[in-house]
Order: sequence, then C-alpha cells, then structure tokens
Amino acid sequence: MGVLIWSRHIPKAAISPTMKKLTLATLLIFSCATAWAADFAKGLAAYQAGDFATALAEWKPLAEQGDASAQSNLGLMYFNGEGAIEDYKEAVKWFRLAAAQGNVSAQTSLGLMLANGQGVIQDNVYAHMWSNIAAANGSERARGNKDILVKEMTPQDISKAQDLARECVKKNYKDC
Repeated sequence: MGVLIWSRHIPKAAISPTMKKLTLATLLIFSCATAWAADFAKGLAAYQAGDFATALAEWKPLAEQGDASAQSNLGLMYFNGEGAIEDYKEAVKWFRLAAAQGNVSAQTSLGLMLANGQGVIQDNVYAHMWSNIAAANGSERARGNKDILVKEMTPQDISKAQDLARECVKKNYKDC
C-alpha cells in the first residue's frame, strides 16, 4: 500500500531501482512477520486447546528460525512431554536459545533446570546466575527461586554467580 501512495505523489521515473528494492524488501519483511505471527498464534490456540502436536508443529519451524517465544514454548513442551516425548536435554537446548535472546521465562526455566539437575549437571552457581538475571528482568518467580538457592550456597558461590550474571548481561546473554 505504501508503494501505491508513493507512486501517486512521485513520478515513476523518480523512483530509483534502489528505492524499488528497498520497498520490496520492506514488504517481504512485513509479509513474513505477519505469517510468522499467524503461525505463532495458531500454535498458541492449539496449545490452549490441548492439541499439543499441532502446537509443536507450528512452533518448531519458528523456533528453528530463532523466535525466542517459540523456543521457550518448545522447551516447556519437551519439559512436560506435551506433543513430544519428555526430554529434559531437548528442553534445556530450547530454553538456552531463548534465554540467550533475553526471554525471561526461559531464563527462569533454565535456572530451575540447573538447580534441579534436569537435563544438565546440577549447578547452583549457574542456576543462581540465570535466576538473578530473570529476577532483574522482572520475574518474581525467579526472585523466589534465587532466595531458595542462596540458602544452599556458600558466600563464595553466591559471589561467583553474581559475577557470572554481570558478565552475562554485559555480553547480552551470549555464551553464558
């Protein structure tokens, strides 16, 4: 629609090939984003209706393309065995990918899986790190989890976890 409006006000000869490519690229991005959102919404509706196989089928391609919400939701589905065989290692994989993009729900979930040794070696330091990050990003659940972890940790471990959390945030959650 933007192209039609522009072409009414700007003679076609004045629209450069670069402008045409940019306009086409913009339209493609918006159409992909619309399809992406529709697929996510379809997956959400299916999940809420208890149709986990459809939710998994809708969210998996989005997750593979890097959508953090779809990644987090896949992690939850693998954790709970909804639409797929319960698989903690697969859940951790998807939670890590989403957490690295700042998804607070995935950060909280990853902290819990590390605290409980589900799909990973149990590690209170990294569990505290992810819970601390998620709490800083507004998760009350993570704040409570962090408080529970502190009771089982040495002051040195808490300090290490806090240092790791600061470094992780500085690195924008990459390679944490």
